[in-house]
Amino acid sequence: MTLSAMRFELISFAICPYVQRSVITLRYKRIDFDLTHIDLAHPPSWFRDVSPLGKVPVLRIDGTTALFESAVINEFIDEVTEPRLMSADPVERARERAWIAHASTLLGALYRVMSATDRAGLDAAAGVLFDDIDPLERFLEPAPLFRGNAFSLADAAFAPLFLRLELMHAARPFPRWNDYPKTRAWAKALLELPAVAGSVGPSFREDLAASLRKRGSLLAAAL
Repeated sequence: MTLSAMRFELISFAICPYVQRSVITLRYKRIDFDLTHIDLAHPPSWFRDVSPLGKVPVLRIDGTTALFESAVINEFIDEVTEPRLMSADPVERARERAWIAHASTLLGALYRVMSATDRAGLDAAAGVLFDDIDPLERFLEPAPLFRGNAFSLADAAFAPLFLRLELMHAARPFPRWNDYPKTRAWAKALLELPAVAGSVGPSFREDLAASLRKRGSLLAAAL
């Protein structure tokens, strides 16, 4: 199967941070793709056939082959398209995979922050989130991106986290977020990239706020 013969379709819902990773990757590589949003609470009948775990994102290739799990999808995209965004060195590539996995841990922690319904729950969830950011701040070099000047799949993995965290911080400041200058500089550089800035729709903030209100989130009103 050659790239010229492949037709990519991403299936997700509008505010999913995991599909955003793949949107960023495809946009950075300037690859044409279709984006199909579904209601995950009431998925179409065909969805279970393409997503055995009932989760998004799903990447459909040529309308038939389906892949799931965002990290797997992004590595597949990287393997069949240029420029390559994973390190050629196997040790560095393994290290990048480890940090991509940590990005998912951080997204889970941020989800609990955004879902908190009272101040005690919010403070506890934020404490866990920033404790998990501590090792990232220690690891990072003072560079614009994860690998210096070269965009990587680690950047694509962390960008959705940073977008949401910066929105939350602007709405209701987290004092500890100011304690991570290298991480925040990386976040700023990522959010200014066209591939990242254009990876969500114009109503993203409103859609996110509406989703948080449905959960009774303490942060929904601030957004």
